[in-house]
Amino acid sequence: MSQDIISPASLGFLRVAVVAPELQVANVPYNTRAISDALHDAAARGCQLALFPELSITGYTCADLFYQAALQQQAIEALLTIARVAGEANVAAVVGLPVEIGGKLYNCAAYVNAGAVLGIVPKTYLPNTNEYYEERWFTSSRNSSVDVVQLGGKVIPFGTDLLFAATNFPGCVLGIEICEDLWAVQPPSGDQAQAGATVLLNPSASDEVLGKAPYRLSLVQQQSARCLAAYLYAGAGPGESTTDVIFSGHAFISENGKMLAETERFHFSTQMAVADVDVQRMTHERLRNSSFSAARPSRTYRTIQFEMPVSTRTSEQNALIRPDLTPTPFVPADPNQRANHCQEIFQLQAIGLAKRLKHTGVRHITLGLSGGLDSTLGLLVTQQAFEMLSLPLEGIVAITMPGFGTSKRTRNNAELLAKALGITLKEIPIREAVLQHFRDIGHDSNDHDITYENAQARERTQILMDVANQIGGFMVGTGDLSELALGWCTYNADHMSMYHVNSGVPKTLVRYLIEWCAESVYSGQTSDVLQDICATPISPELLPLGENEAILQETEVTIGPYVLHDFFLFYTVRHSFTPRKIYWLACQVFAGHHTPAELLRWLRLFYQRFFAAQFKRSAMPDGPKVGSVALSPRGDWRMPSDASSALWLQELDAIEHTLPKE
Repeated sequence: MSQDIISPASLGFLRVAVVAPELQVANVPYNTRAISDALHDAAARGCQLALFPELSITGYTCADLFYQAALQQQAIEALLTIARVAGEANVAAVVGLPVEIGGKLYNCAAYVNAGAVLGIVPKTYLPNTNEYYEERWFTSSRNSSVDVVQLGGKVIPFGTDLLFAATNFPGCVLGIEICEDLWAVQPPSGDQAQAGATVLLNPSASDEVLGKAPYRLSLVQQQSARCLAAYLYAGAGPGESTTDVIFSGHAFISENGKMLAETERFHFSTQMAVADVDVQRMTHERLRNSSFSAARPSRTYRTIQFEMPVSTRTSEQNALIRPDLTPTPFVPADPNQRANHCQEIFQLQAIGLAKRLKHTGVRHITLGLSGGLDSTLGLLVTQQAFEMLSLPLEGIVAITMPGFGTSKRTRNNAELLAKALGITLKEIPIREAVLQHFRDIGHDSNDHDITYENAQARERTQILMDVANQIGGFMVGTGDLSELALGWCTYNADHMSMYHVNSGVPKTLVRYLIEWCAESVYSGQTSDVLQDICATPISPELLPLGENEAILQETEVTIGPYVLHDFFLFYTVRHSFTPRKIYWLACQVFAGHHTPAELLRWLRLFYQRFFAAQFKRSAMPDGPKVGSVALSPRGDWRMPSDASSALWLQELDAIEHTLPKE
C-alpha cells in the first residue's frame, strides 16, 4: 500500500479530459476521425472520461442542413463508430449530435462507454434570441413523449432524467446538461446534483463576444461550487462557421468553485485540457454541508449503471494533474493572491480583537513578546486593532520575560520591534521566580524535563495576566492554529489568554503574514526586524543555550516540519481524507524533499498528537476564525477529548508494511 501501490482511482481521483476537436461543418467523417484521434490521445494521457462539444459530430453551425436526412443518418452511424473507438481506447465519452425521433429533431448529448451507447440526453433550453435560432431546427426535451430510442438495433435510454453511476467507482455519478441549460434560471445540473450526480458534464457551443469568456468561467465555477461537484465544460471551436459569429474552443474543468484546467482558445487544431477531479472529496463536502443534505431533487431519475474505464497509467502519469495540490494549502501560490489573502486575514484578526476591546471598554492589553513568529504577529494585529479604535499605542504593554533559554537574537528583536512600533515594553526576568518555584515543589533544576519547561511557560502566563489586572486590561494570546492541532502548548499557560488572535492562523501562514507586513505595511527598521524574525529558527527557548548562545531546542526537530503538519491538518480537518489518501498526496507533493518513510513517521506523530491534544482545544479561549480550517469547540470542530486514534494508526501500520526495509 505504498505510494506506488495505491492507485489514484482507489482514492477517488477520476482523470477527465475536455476537448475542443478540430472540425469541419457538416463533414461528419472528418469530425469522427478528429474525435476518434482525440479519444486515443486522451487514453494515452491516462484519462477515463472525455467530454466533447455540443453537436460535435456534425458541427453546431449546420443551420438548415440539420434538416437533411443524410446528415442525420451519418451522425447516427458516426456515433456508433465513436462508441466502438471509445471502447477500444478504454475511455468513456460524451459527444453531441442531432437525433430524430418521431418526426422531431433533438439536440442531444450521447454517453458512450465500453463500445456501446448507454444513454442519450436531449437539450431542454433552446436559445432563440439574438444570434441563436435553435428552435428553428430542434425540439425541447419538454416536448418529448418517449424515454427510449432505437439505434443500431439496440434500445437506448433517452431523456433528461438519466444519471450514469459507475459501479466500480464509489460516488462517481454523471449528470449531463447542454450549453444553454446552464444559463437558465434553474439549470438541470442543480437537480442532478441533488439526485447524486458528482460529475456534471456540459457539451456546449457558446460563441465568443467581448467579455463573455470570463463570465462563462465564472458561471461554471459558481455552478460547480453550488452543486458541490466537478463540472466539465467543452465549447465548440473555431472550425465552426464564421458567417456571423466566432467560436473559440473554450473548454475547462472546475471542481467546487476552483478551476483545475483550461484549454487555449482560438486554435483550429484539437485542444484538450486534462485534470484529476476528486470525486471522494465532493462526497465528503456534501456530507458536511447541511444545506445540501436538506435539499431534494424535484424529479425522479433513471440510473444507468456502468463500469468506469480503469486507467492503466504509467508511474509518470500517476502524478496528479491538480494545480491546487501544493505543499502549502493554507498559502496561495500566486504572489498577488497571497498578498490579498494576507491583507484580509490581517484585517479579520484585527477586527476580532477590536470588537472585544470595544465591547469591554478596555484600553490596555498585555502581550508576551518573545521575538518569535507568533508573538510578533500577535503584536502587529494588536497594533492594528488599537489604530482602528484610535486608542493610544502606549496602552499595548508588551512584556519580554527572559528565561533559561532566551537568546540575544530574539530578545534584541523583541526590544527593537517594540521601540519601532511605539508601544510600551517591560522586561520581567523569570529565572529567579522559576528557580524558587522549583525549590517549592522539590524539583531539581538540572532535570530539564517537561516540568522544567512548563514551569517557565506558566510563570510567563501568570505575569501577563497579573499585569493585565494591574493596568485594567486583558491578556492577548499569541499561539497559532498549528500548535493547537499538535498540542504544542502548555495547558493553562501559553494555551490560555483572554483573547486568542492567532488561533485561526497555521504556522506556515504566520510567516507569510509577517513577511507581507514587512513588505507592504511597514518600512525601514521595522521591516528589517520583521525580516530577521522570519529568518530565526522556531524554538520555545525553554532549554539552556549551548556554546556561543546556540539554540539547542528547535521545535521542528522535535515534532517535525510545520509545512508537513499543516498539510496533514488541512486534509484531515478540511476534507476528512483518510490517512492512506493524505499519505499518498504527501508523497506526490514532497517527493524529493522527504522519503515515504519520513512522511509516514511524521504523519503518525501528527495523528498521535492531534488526538491526544483535544482536551486543550476543548478549553481554548475565544479567537477569530479566519480560514476554512478552525479548531474551536464552539465553532467548526467538535471532538471527544478521549477519542481513540487506533483506527487511523492501523491504516498507517498497513502502509508501513508495504515500504521497503531500510
